[in-house]
Amino acid sequence: MGKPSSPKLASLDNARRRRITWILVVLGLCCFFYTLGSWQNGGGSVVSGKNADGTACGTSATALDFGAHHGTASTTSDGSTIEQFPPCDMKYSEVTPCEDPERALKFPRDRLEYRERHCPTKDELLRCLVPAPPGYKNPFPWPKSRDYAWYANTPHKELTVEKAIQKWVQYRGEKLYFPGGGTFSAGGADKYIADIAALIPLDNGSIRTALDTGCGVASWGAYLLKKNILAMSFAPRDTHVSQIQFALERGVPAILGIMATIRLPYPARAFDMAHCSRCLIPWGKMDNIYLIEVDRVLRPGGYWILSGPPINWKKYHKGWERTEEDLKAEQDSIEDGARRLCWKKVVEKDNLAIWQKPLNHMDCTAYHKKNANISPRMCSKQEHPDHAWYRKLEACITPLPDVTSRSEVAGGKLAKFPARSTAIPPRISSGSVPFMTAQKFKEDTKLWQKRIKYYKTHLIPPLTNGRYRNIMDMNAGLGGFAAALVKEPVWVMNAMPPEAKVDTLGVIFERGFIGTYQNWCEAFSTYPRTYDLIHADKVFSMYQDRCDIVYVLLEMDRILRPEGAVLIRDEVEIVNKVMVITQGMRWECRLADHEDGPFVKEKILVCVKNYWVGEIKAANTTASMGASD
Repeated sequence: MGKPSSPKLASLDNARRRRITWILVVLGLCCFFYTLGSWQNGGGSVVSGKNADGTACGTSATALDFGAHHGTASTTSDGSTIEQFPPCDMKYSEVTPCEDPERALKFPRDRLEYRERHCPTKDELLRCLVPAPPGYKNPFPWPKSRDYAWYANTPHKELTVEKAIQKWVQYRGEKLYFPGGGTFSAGGADKYIADIAALIPLDNGSIRTALDTGCGVASWGAYLLKKNILAMSFAPRDTHVSQIQFALERGVPAILGIMATIRLPYPARAFDMAHCSRCLIPWGKMDNIYLIEVDRVLRPGGYWILSGPPINWKKYHKGWERTEEDLKAEQDSIEDGARRLCWKKVVEKDNLAIWQKPLNHMDCTAYHKKNANISPRMCSKQEHPDHAWYRKLEACITPLPDVTSRSEVAGGKLAKFPARSTAIPPRISSGSVPFMTAQKFKEDTKLWQKRIKYYKTHLIPPLTNGRYRNIMDMNAGLGGFAAALVKEPVWVMNAMPPEAKVDTLGVIFERGFIGTYQNWCEAFSTYPRTYDLIHADKVFSMYQDRCDIVYVLLEMDRILRPEGAVLIRDEVEIVNKVMVITQGMRWECRLADHEDGPFVKEKILVCVKNYWVGEIKAANTTASMGASD
């Protein structure tokens, strides 16, 4: 080809060629880095590990090579030092930082305040890894775990002796057996629940969430699961050693807690049913303040069940070793308190009594206006009924949302479960949740269905095979994560940080799930090693400027079982900071892409906690990394 006839045309031709060349180079680089990113962080990764007995806890076509991403080096790529967290002393194997028995002695015993949450100060925080006891094994899979637990995991025999007659738990060599007994019935939990089901509807989906106060080892909640009823069981850390630890080891929802001087950490109108079987709560004293708190968290039309003393005291008082006068006075006080709360007594049969909260407060408000001197008064509508994080109990009735007729359910009628899990919650349809619409709720539900599918397929396939039972969602939002897992043999503790922009815990309960308020700058109210999987969506974005995120990670490690999994979703810069810290925590982690691909700035850190146990030395009781991988 001859030269162009003009210098100007030659210049244009050269420019065109250079432009085409640059375009091809840029496209080539884009393709190269896309392929490289997909290979390093791609969704085809799965978390795998080994159980204590050496069997695989997950299967994968290609095993993860964590060493290719980060090892156990003591420095980062920029030369800064990585802190290696030592094991805590073995005496901390069952540490519950905010329910520490020694710290509790500093607080008043009046109204059991000393057994409430009292968290350590900053200079008291443990900067170490809480050890598992020697011989620790992965719990039995559900539903076998309802009846059996490894003794080595919770090495306590106190209740096997103290509650032998009531058959809470029995020691059988390497195992602990839970026969379903309790304080409620000589016939066990199944018969007791059948007796209740003959009186109120437990089988049609209208009752889904329950509260068990003073739950023991949570056998009532364990056996209710057969009826698709999810109970939040709670009891304090007291002389009945490890009852909540036993419950969680069984795979049953439970939390450390007590009715004392502060509100229960749940929103108003949360539970369809509340229960007490000889739970030793003084319902008839202090102006019925504990009944008033049950009323706050009970849904309109919800039931309160009380069994044991003082119910039907005329028949049973001899076996209770209390005077007739004492029992009569207690029952009279409870009956009077229930009337002043406008509850209706449904039935009293044998040593079981059931009351029902009204559907609305139309008549109750009118009654209290006519009788201004009757206590408790109605709380001011300016006092937020859902505020419950360290909020003192108040001797006033939490008013229900206004209605236009006596047959209307205050706050809105709920669908029956399981339809309730995806139906538009009344708090959203009524517009009471700021910035949230029915359309946004539907979009959130679909989003989490998509994300859970991605988790199961690419990140943690054990979600589908029963490897995990107890799951913690540290920043639960609308509860979409739990709703997307509703068909799996798992339960989710939905935590709602008080620092969240919008409090949606009430929405989560309306969907038929359970949860609690929780500030993650503090320890969670549970024993070590009680969750199989922890999900943290933007938790570190929320707390990075509020407290040292090292302690948030150490708390996650405390409550996570050996070989448990962690999913951390956040902006890539924050995830990278977290990943550096985990290098000193005996976790194996890798970075994975967002479900929408590698170009999304948000990433997912997937981790598995290594198996290791503490070692009791002859000279002193300290813990060491005595374990196998």
